[in-house]
Amino acid sequence: MITKRKRNVTLSIRLTAEEKKEIAAKAKQAQMSLTDYLIECSRKTTIKVTDLSSILAELKRIGNNLNQIARKANSRRFFFAKFDSVIEGQRKIYDAILSMMGED
Repeated sequence: MITKRKRNVTLSIRLTAEEKKEIAAKAKQAQMSLTDYLIECSRKTTIKVTDLSSILAELKRIGNNLNQIARKANSRRFFFAKFDSVIEGQRKIYDAILSMMGED
C-alpha cells in the first residue's frame, strides 16, 4: 500500500462509463482505493518510445526504388519473376511501421 501523505493536487481525466467500471473493479479486486490503484499502476508501467521516423524515411526510398523497377519490368525491358510479391512485402512492412507509430 502507498504510504500516507497529504494529497493536495487534483488530476482530472475523462473516461467512458465502461472504462471507469473496469478500473474500479480492478481496484476493488486489488483491495485498493481507486486513487491508490491508479497511482500504483502508473508507477509500475514502463512506456517505451521508439522513433521509427528514420526507418520510415528509408523504407519510403526503398519503395520508390521498387516502383521504378516495377515500371521497367512492366515495360518489358527486363523480367522479374514474382516481383509483385516484393512490392506487397514492402507495403506490409510500411503499414506495420505506421501502426507501431500510431498513424493511419
